[in-house]
Amino acid sequence: MRRVKIAAVLALLAIAAWLWLHEPAAKWRGIPAPAEPVQTDAALPKPFPHDGYTITPLARYSITAVVLGRERYRYDDAAPLAPVDLALGWGPMSIASVLNELSISQSARWYEFRWSGDGPPLDPAEMSSHSANTHCLPADDTVRDTLLAVRRHELVKLEGYLVSITKPDGYHWTSSLSRTDTGGHSCEVMWITSVTRWSL
Repeated sequence: MRRVKIAAVLALLAIAAWLWLHEPAAKWRGIPAPAEPVQTDAALPKPFPHDGYTITPLARYSITAVVLGRERYRYDDAAPLAPVDLALGWGPMSIASVLNELSISQSARWYEFRWSGDGPPLDPAEMSSHSANTHCLPADDTVRDTLLAVRRHELVKLEGYLVSITKPDGYHWTSSLSRTDTGGHSCEVMWITSVTRWSL
């Protein structure tokens, strides 16, 4: 009897692992996030304190995009500020058939996409310029709770500011202000004042 129970538990664990590694394919039609992110440096607020940090807005920023992936952070230095990163895609990187040919991964505050088979579904430069890893800094508890509830393949709209963060001990973290850069320091560091979610 004991062996039967162990076998059942192992089977359930195997199923859970398979589901975790093989998430459902994207099935929507069309381009759910056709517009480019909107960025402007007009009428920015002054720097403000937050939990011992100074937050300096660099640009107003609004983006509507498909969530390509999400990664929860609890233990790194940035976790108190940014508890989750969202890999976001818009334009051609919000097309279901394109995303289904890519493997999306996030770790250590990095986002990567890979493909297999005959080649990439789009030019890699176009994929890079229409997707971004966004370090999400919630402005309040309501925004934080909503961000933590966001799931892969949802459509989201984020509004707020791209920011630079400093601390008296020399700590600094600065957002990219471009959608075409890659590599280190190319992620968006976003102070988020509003989140809207839609299922696709």
